[in-house]
Amino acid sequence: MRCAPPPAAAAWWPAHVREGPSATRPGYCGSESEFAPRARAIAAGRSGSPNMWLFWRTRNRFSLEELRYLTDQLQKVHVVNEANKEFVIEALRSIAELMIYGDQHDALFFEYFMEKQIMGEFARVLRISKLSRVSLQLLQTMSIMIQNLRNEHSIYYIFSNEHINFLVTYPFDFRIDEMLSYYISFLRAISGKLNKNTISLLVKTKNDEVTSFPLYVEALKFAFHEDSMIRVAIRTLTLNVYHVGDESVNRFVSRTPLSDYFSDMVQHFQKQCIDLDKLVARSSRKGNSSVPISSIEDAIVQIEDTLYYFSDVMSSGIPDLERFITENILRVLVFRFLLPSLQRQSTDLDLSVTTSMYLLCCILHIFKNKDMASTVAAALFHQPDGPDDRKQRTPNGYTSEHDSCKSENHCTTASGIEQSSEEPNSLSSVSWKHLPNNSSRSDCCQGNTPREHLLSYITEGDDSQALGSLCLFATLLQTKELDESMLDALGILPQRKQHKKLLLQALVGEDLAETQLFSSSSSLTDDSICSDFDIYVRKLQDKYGLQCHHPRQMTSKAHRYQVIC
Repeated sequence: MRCAPPPAAAAWWPAHVREGPSATRPGYCGSESEFAPRARAIAAGRSGSPNMWLFWRTRNRFSLEELRYLTDQLQKVHVVNEANKEFVIEALRSIAELMIYGDQHDALFFEYFMEKQIMGEFARVLRISKLSRVSLQLLQTMSIMIQNLRNEHSIYYIFSNEHINFLVTYPFDFRIDEMLSYYISFLRAISGKLNKNTISLLVKTKNDEVTSFPLYVEALKFAFHEDSMIRVAIRTLTLNVYHVGDESVNRFVSRTPLSDYFSDMVQHFQKQCIDLDKLVARSSRKGNSSVPISSIEDAIVQIEDTLYYFSDVMSSGIPDLERFITENILRVLVFRFLLPSLQRQSTDLDLSVTTSMYLLCCILHIFKNKDMASTVAAALFHQPDGPDDRKQRTPNGYTSEHDSCKSENHCTTASGIEQSSEEPNSLSSVSWKHLPNNSSRSDCCQGNTPREHLLSYITEGDDSQALGSLCLFATLLQTKELDESMLDALGILPQRKQHKKLLLQALVGEDLAETQLFSSSSSLTDDSICSDFDIYVRKLQDKYGLQCHHPRQMTSKAHRYQVIC
């Protein structure tokens, strides 16, 4: 007589066999009432008794039991090879999922994580493995955990005991592109969790001074990587470090050799400017369609991104970095290349006039920094040195390498006045006097300052030069960081603001203001008044060695006449 299979197998019988009447089941040696309850119990995953059929049950994927099992199995691995690499990879991935689940649902998960020192197990697995796939999974596991863990105590534990610094300084094989991407994501994830408490776990100190900060140091090694996404990630990381506001860390990143990073950044920005100028020059040639507009647009985006990064660093609250960036931008770029380009002087860069105008507009528009804006505005009155002076002058380490201007371009002014190239263009060589009310345009448009050249481009330059010059004056006018004395010196202070200021001064009893209000010359400046313009002109001379034509010798009315005529 044939009998039915054991109850365990009955759960997998076809439905018509499992649920039909007993008369239709050939070989069944028992009543339906005896078997049906058992079959239904097994089909539902339960056992008729507590100890039977346990080998059919699986562990809950998101359970502490599963975490124990994975940890125990991982601890039994003494070498990672081709035979067990799949298990190791899956274990690392699953542990990350379990820790995130436990962080949101059950604190016992992280207690077990700390008890078994699983961070140490991760470091051990990395040491005993030479397989890139295992390293990739470990970096991904750490990134996922750091990004998604919400409990501060969990982050404190992960950042402690030097495990993070070990992973940060581990010599991964970055010849594998995917490895570098995962590593950079790992670094950025760490920086996203930085605050005054966690950052102290990642630095080494001596006498309250930071002596080592592996996260920052290792990140800077990739600051100029060819991949733009990696460069952006490193900039994000550095900003996260600066915004923590830890004084000892701020001093550490402001000291050499780490401060050289910003010198290199300015050099990198200078190269971006050169590349843009070359693209524009190539595209402007007649019949040359080899440069797509998208290439120029991409170059512009990169330049503006770099300037916004500089601006973010300057506003991060670290005075040393703010001064360092300002000094480098002014010395390396503005004084050495941009202003000489406006004056058509030869430099080793030879940027075009329109590119220089665009870059100055960007600097004034993006940098919300009074010192930077005021210095650039005052430098528009810089009077170039004569050839002999340029060879001898080396103020504060700044060496001007400008060549002599060509005679036909040496002193282009709004009036078209030509000056002999043999006559030195020093401050003493130009005599400036107050202009009478009926002064003509030719009376006030003398000199070789960048401001005079900007005015000449409006009347005598081509369309791009005229538009660029107007845009630069408009940007100066809209720069909120500039004092009204700067705008008045440039001749672009709106007349209603000038009249309002003089009226206010007259109402409070300032005799000088009352005299100026009803005076035909309407000059805002006087030797007894020390305005922002005076301060920055003196700063240009004392700090940077740049001689400036002081517009006090001209009236503000004459300056406005230059602009509107």
